[in-house]
Amino acid sequence: MNRIRHIRRLIEVLAALACALLGFSALTPAAFASTITLPPHGDGGPATGTGPVHTVIVGGMPGWQIALIAAGAAVLAAAVAVSVDRARSGRRQALSPAA
Repeated sequence: MNRIRHIRRLIEVLAALACALLGFSALTPAAFASTITLPPHGDGGPATGTGPVHTVIVGGMPGWQIALIAAGAAVLAAAVAVSVDRARSGRRQALSPAA
């Protein structure tokens, strides 16, 4: 029984480290983002026409998608909470009736 607890603890630690690594890798591109300035042309003016193309992002995520993601996260959190509660209550021993 003690060996199973150690294995379970090891799995929990590895899962936590995996989640931390995933979060770090998701934030890394934004952390290292920088602006690129073009060198001036020979006449001293700003570079025009030969540099990289800058795209314009219009819009963003629509509100209904944000609401759908939030609702899905709430349903998932509720399902996890219910399953954890049922697992904990299943492990508890029933109290013996008072004689």
